[in-house]
Amino acid sequence: INPEAWMWYQRVIGHERCPIVDTWWQTETGGIMVSPLPGVTATKPGSATQPLPGIYVDVVDDKGHSVAPGSGGKLVITKPWPSQLRTIWGDPERYRKTYFSEIAGPGGFEREPYYFTGDGAHKDKDGYFWIMGRIDDVINVAGHRLGTMEIESALVSNPKVAEAAVVGRPDDLKGTGICAFVTPKKEFKGKLTTDELKAHVVKEIGALARPDEIRFTDALPKTRSGKIMRRLLRDIAAGNKTMGDTTTLEDLSVLSSLRDYQDEG
Repeated sequence: INPEAWMWYQRVIGHERCPIVDTWWQTETGGIMVSPLPGVTATKPGSATQPLPGIYVDVVDDKGHSVAPGSGGKLVITKPWPSQLRTIWGDPERYRKTYFSEIAGPGGFEREPYYFTGDGAHKDKDGYFWIMGRIDDVINVAGHRLGTMEIESALVSNPKVAEAAVVGRPDDLKGTGICAFVTPKKEFKGKLTTDELKAHVVKEIGALARPDEIRFTDALPKTRSGKIMRRLLRDIAAGNKTMGDTTTLEDLSVLSSLRDYQDEG
């Protein structure tokens, strides 16, 4: 959960007395892996805190070495756990390549590969994990790699913004430009400007992260489980027709309104 949403939930829903349980896990892990224990673990807004007992998680570099506190890296699970995915039906080689061929453990790929989650993260000095989003959700802007989640968090830290999603789009000069889809809070609809948001991102992160384009929308395309379908947003930002499976969309009208915006633009 981004820190701003965490604080809002604690204040509005929990009335500043209920513990917030921010968890990290995947379908493939079969259960929650990193999570505070309610009433036991001291929490930090934006962090899933620490692995549950018996779960071994680390942040490593490309060679599988643990990174220093505060440094970013790849999130891995270093030891097997009871509920882990065992194989892919009918395609065990794909299973191995997808999850166990990216990061080698101390015993090498053959003896002790790490389970690569596909997520980037960093661990602070207290051993708390901060999940930064998918490794492949990175935009290369003029030779600089920027995480979309970092830019999204900067946008949402503006008190007038309810939600944001950032994707890359083709740019003749920089290679890739930054396109942000922003949902303002109801009371600020029509009162929030793109210049104001761009300046806010520059203040929070720096000039390199300034969005090239900001599109305001009433809602973002999400699956029924609440995940933003960035694949569709990338198509729209690039000016392409949205392709692929949309059956998991919670609300198809959201996609229609974004297409209309695209046609008008």
